[in-house]
Parts: sequence; structure tokens; C-alpha cells
Amino acid sequence: MKTTVVFLMITLSGVSCDLEFKYHNNQELREVLHKFNNTVKMPLRANVYSIGKTLDENDLWVAEITAVEEGTLKVPNVKLIGNIHGNEVVGREVLLQFLYYLKNEYQKGNTTIMTLLNTTRIHFLPSMNPDGFNRSEENCHSDVGRVNGRGQVDLNRSFPDLFHKNPIKQQRETNAIIKWMKSVPFILSASLHGGALVANYPYDTMREKSSNYHNDRYSSLSPDNDVFVHLSKTYANSHPTMFLGKSCDSYDLNFEGGITNGASWYTFEGGMQDYNYFKHGCMELTLEISCCKYPGADELEKHWNDNREALLAFCQQAHRGIFGQVLDWDTREPISNAQLQISGRNMSFRSFNGTGEYWRLLLPGNYSVEAHADGYHMQNISFELTMENAKLELDILMLNLSVPLATTTDSASKEVDAQTRTNSESDSAKIESISCEYPIRNPRSIECDEYSEVGEILNNSARSALFSVVLLILVILLIFLD
Repeated sequence: MKTTVVFLMITLSGVSCDLEFKYHNNQELREVLHKFNNTVKMPLRANVYSIGKTLDENDLWVAEITAVEEGTLKVPNVKLIGNIHGNEVVGREVLLQFLYYLKNEYQKGNTTIMTLLNTTRIHFLPSMNPDGFNRSEENCHSDVGRVNGRGQVDLNRSFPDLFHKNPIKQQRETNAIIKWMKSVPFILSASLHGGALVANYPYDTMREKSSNYHNDRYSSLSPDNDVFVHLSKTYANSHPTMFLGKSCDSYDLNFEGGITNGASWYTFEGGMQDYNYFKHGCMELTLEISCCKYPGADELEKHWNDNREALLAFCQQAHRGIFGQVLDWDTREPISNAQLQISGRNMSFRSFNGTGEYWRLLLPGNYSVEAHADGYHMQNISFELTMENAKLELDILMLNLSVPLATTTDSASKEVDAQTRTNSESDSAKIESISCEYPIRNPRSIECDEYSEVGEILNNSARSALFSVVLLILVILLIFLD
């Protein structure tokens, strides 16, 4: 009986038997990640890699976990980052626990975790600022270790800014993140902080400059504000207390629903979450998960239990919206760096280099996506997302500029069906319509079924024209014979 009770307590609390609740120094963190890499069993796969080094020559270690076969396309990549401020340490340990939790639950047969890892790649960077962590100290409010070691720069102020030229020099850690994002098509991200209890969403920056840490509380909203609010509410509502919006002792404000727009709280330039969104189309939140920046190690288990379900719910949000590849209509070769934009949302995003893959997180509704690529005609596609089918796979086919477009009203525009796939049981759905212009050429040379009706239109037009000419000749002959 005693053994059973202990087992139930461990299971219910979500404790990872592999990992002690303690603060791991940088060497221990490295060992924990490499040990993790060696304990994963197929079909689960793990990959531990460094994205760069700091000024103090500490590696920025990342662990990826997934059950997706290597090389599989159209799989969303999620990243979770901790410790961008070296003195905000809870996220560092919570992410290590979450990493081991996912592995253990998958290997136990937890269907929720299996579904997530069978369809998602999740990358963990527990410490973005190991140099600052080395200098930090246990204290709820101290800023010792916040900046990056010898660089003495706040890393969350060192990224390119949407509205202004950032005077702060990019650091090694900043450049490592930028390079990482160029190599992996991330679509969803979270950066874990401490010192408050709130889910913070873009923008932090404002078009009109104002003083840092201002008290005016003006919002600075992105074109995808509805999605960011949804992501923030998903996290806050899955946390046992964040959704209450209560302030920490060091603040005199509350956050309604446990969420806030960044600039509405306080504004600054060069933030990482803004950069993720406007430069790479990756939707990132800043998650403040503990009122105390560096609490005692005896509080870590509670913070882990508070954030476990919220982290899981957040990662699951990668499976909504549209995704697919941008392809050449004739060759079906991927088109890299195509510029895409959802109608009514003034923020473009691009297809990934090499594969032509793209993703956009969206809520249920009616949309259209416009695609532009060098050497291709523009393409515009309308589609619908529903509560039942919140995810839609849509390959965007683009016509090369070498193919002339029809100019007559009969063939300038026509509605066609497009093959799509969703996450529904039937694995199929209809796009509302694809409006496009068709090329003038021999339909027999076209492999795509979409063009078959156009060929009929062209053939019918030719027959009509020939009949008219023959009829005119007959009329002329009759006149002369009379």
C-alpha cells in the first residue's frame, strides 16, 4: 500500500524520475542534455547540438525531441528558450523537466504526448545566457547576472527592431539565435522569464518612440493580434494561477486574464519576440512564470507542476492554421523565399529556403493568402478554417512568368478545385476557391488536371471562330452567284 501511494504521488505530480529538482550549473546542464540523448528509445529521436558559443566560450546547447522521421516535410518546428536573462532561472529548470517529461510519457504510451511528438519537432534551449547565469545569485529582485557576462548587454534588447534602428550591438548569443532561425523554419516559440506572472505578446516596440518603462500603457498591436491573444490565453488559462491576473509584490498593476501586450506593460526596442515575428514569421510569447527571479531550489517542483500543462497546451497550438509548400505549377519543384501574406494582415512571411515550406498560425475563419515569387505570376487562394478543421494543408502552385496569361474575359479567371488535407478524420477538405489566370498553350502538354477545362474552352473558341469564317465565305459566294 505504501509503495502504491508513493507511485501515485509521483505520477500525479508529473515528476521526472530522471532529473533532480535542483539548479544545474552549465557543466551539469551539458551532462543532463547528453545523458538525455542516450536514453531516448525509437521511434522517439533526440538530437543535442550547439548553436554557437558565448563570449565566455560556453556552448548554447539545444536538445530536439520528436518521433517524426528525419527528412519529413511539413512538420512544425517549435522552440522553447529559457534564461535569456541570466538571473531569471526558473525557466531553465522547468524546460529541462519538460524535456524529460515528454520523453518519459511518450515511452509510457501517453496518447496526448505521442500525438504531439509524432507530428511535431520541439527544440529546447534551456539557457540562452549561460555567462550571465554564472554571475547570478539566489535573490528574488537582484539584477546581478541579467546581462551577458563580459558583453554586459541585455540580450532581449539586442535584436533588430521593426520600427527603429537598434543602437545596441548584436551579441554572439543574438547572432546564434538569428542563424538558428535561418536554418530551422520555426513557427511557434516561447521565451521563459521570471519576475512576474503573465503571458506577454508582441509588440514590445512602438512606432512612436517613448521612454522605456513608461506608465502610459499604450498598446502596440501586431496584424496577428487575435492569434497572439489566443496563444497567451491558452497558456494563462492552462496555468493554475496565471489567469487570475494578480500582480506580484514588486508591481502595482494587474494583468486582466493573466496576459498583456508588451508595450502596454512597458515598451522597449530590440526584443526577441518582435524579431521572431516580423523577420521570420515565428509567433513567440514572453512567458513570465515566477514572481521571484531566482527562488530557492525547494520551489522548483511547484513551478514545474504549475507550468507543465500550460507548456503542453502551448506546443499543441502549432497544429492550427495553414501550411504546405510553394511549388512550380509545371515541375512541382519547391519555390524558396516566396513572399506570402494573409489578406487584411499587413505582415508578410516567406517560404523556407530549399523546401518551399510555409506555415501560418490562424484561428477559424475565412481567409485568402497571396503569394509572390521572383519569376512567377502572383497567386491568390481563398480558404476556410473551422473549429472542426482548424488545420489545413495547402500547396500553393505558381505559374512561371514565361507562360503568357489569357487576356480574354472568357478565360482570364476561372474557379477550380484544389486538393487539400486537414487534420480531420476524413483527412480532406475543400478550399473555397482558387482564383487564377490560365496560360495560352496546348492543353495536351499540361500534366495537371486543373487545366483540362481550359483546354476545352480554347478548343471550343477555335471551332467557333472557324465556323464563323466558313459561314462568311459561303455568304459571299452566294452573293456572287446571284
